[in-house]
Amino acid sequence: QVRLVESGGGLVQAGHSLTLSCEASGRPVHSFTMGWFRQTPGAEREFVAGITWNGGRTDYADAVKGRFTISRDHTKNMVFLQMNSLKPEDTANYYCAVNWKPIVAIPIAPNEYAYWGQGTQVTVSS
Repeated sequence: QVRLVESGGGLVQAGHSLTLSCEASGRPVHSFTMGWFRQTPGAEREFVAGITWNGGRTDYADAVKGRFTISRDHTKNMVFLQMNSLKPEDTANYYCAVNWKPIVAIPIAPNEYAYWGQGTQVTVSS
């Protein structure tokens, strides 16, 4: 069993930055792709960013390319999402997830991910 806990969300003004953290416990996640997703009320959960097990490849949703950066720290069993130039449309609950398959790929479908955190709310005011 893997437990994921996100932190770092909050209320910020447009144009500002936030860094989200996700700490895994229970089992090491360093062998698996991890991703960040976001969801607003009434909408489906959508892919934001992903990173392969060794950090050698990353992928981003078009809406966040050039503004968000995903990274991971194996020594801490953590993954991060640096969010710059935030926009009101980035407002959502952000979730981290682990793929738990021995693949060198970054799936964008939520159902490809086995474990999820409880989410952290990000609110961007205009």
